[in-house]
Amino acid sequence: MSLVLKSLSPAYGGYSIARDEKEKVVLIKGAVPGEMVEVEIIENKRDYATARVITVLEPSEQRVDPPCPVFGICGGCHLQFISYDTQVAMKDEVLLDSLARIGGIETGLSPALTDAQWHYRRRAQFKVGRNGDIGFFKEATREVVTFDSCPLMNEEINAMFRRIKEGINTTGLSEIHIACGDQPPGHPVLLLLGRDYTGSAFEEYLAAGATGVAYNREIVAGVAGTCFDLNGLSYTVSPWTFFQAHWSLNRKIVELIVSELAPLEGKRVLDLYAGAGNFALPLAGQVGGKSSGEVIAVEENPHAVDDGIRNIQTNEIKHCRMVKSSSEKYKPGKKFDIIILDPPRPGLTSEIVKKILEMPSDIIIYISCNPATFSRDLKKLKEKYDILSVRQVDFFPNTFHIESIAFLRLR
Repeated sequence: MSLVLKSLSPAYGGYSIARDEKEKVVLIKGAVPGEMVEVEIIENKRDYATARVITVLEPSEQRVDPPCPVFGICGGCHLQFISYDTQVAMKDEVLLDSLARIGGIETGLSPALTDAQWHYRRRAQFKVGRNGDIGFFKEATREVVTFDSCPLMNEEINAMFRRIKEGINTTGLSEIHIACGDQPPGHPVLLLLGRDYTGSAFEEYLAAGATGVAYNREIVAGVAGTCFDLNGLSYTVSPWTFFQAHWSLNRKIVELIVSELAPLEGKRVLDLYAGAGNFALPLAGQVGGKSSGEVIAVEENPHAVDDGIRNIQTNEIKHCRMVKSSSEKYKPGKKFDIIILDPPRPGLTSEIVKKILEMPSDIIIYISCNPATFSRDLKKLKEKYDILSVRQVDFFPNTFHIESIAFLRLR
């Protein structure tokens, strides 16, 4: 069944909202807010329907031609057909709606943090099909869509991808992860995942330009560490440690946090979900001096903890300590001046919220990758905290993903 609808406003997930003649909500894939479109209903539920655009009848001035030849087939991107400024504004609108609807929070947003729109990603997770093809899954399927290059990946990753695609047997693998740091540039590290790979090609990856190869949970060739400049610090992670793929924007958010919290000398900082010290290391350089300031970085991934300890030693940082523990099990012991929260998509558990409210810190910085759980958690923290600022951080241009950061102060 097809309908002609007016796209009204953005919604999370790459949709825009419209209403049919009965005022039922229709979530449309492929429309810019403000456009008149003909759509096909994909799924009809009691409270809403989902649809895809068949024809754009009245296009928006913000509609652009996607540069990727497999856009709309590959499931990796969602918003390439929308001008970048409009993408950012749409995400701001979705974030504000989430804060109001879920968190009961009426607030303005500080200007979004943005950086490069294209070739920004320094980490990719390519899928391998049964026939050895590599690429990304088609949306909502296990079908691998292949291509020559991805406009979101940096050039080193695209070059490594092409060399693997054209010359190395990938049969028996399920995924190929490629990471590429900036110190030194152009040195990709690979993580291969699979059950039936013979390993005969490991050295071929080195010959193709990789500096290191890991297979499942073992380094099998070369040196598998990805190295970055973290605002003057040397930051290295292993293949099993998360790092922010949009590294240039990551450096901006680290700089923002350090500057907003200054002066830090003598402060006690607790960094939960700390990874390998992305926030902890730069802050630790500010808390020391002649005082007793310190940063405690809590992380449960043992690889990230080992990476963090190595980063502390490499940079000769004296006021930072890594603790291997889940955030839920960690016992603070005494009060911290500042808490940094960077949880996964499910957000904060009730245990963490309770722990924070029972031993409140003066300042909380909450970094989130999910506007729904972000809004839910801020609603709980409002019991004792005022929200100083909220802003979007567009780590994933051309996709619907929304990251955000809030600064909170104890009342």
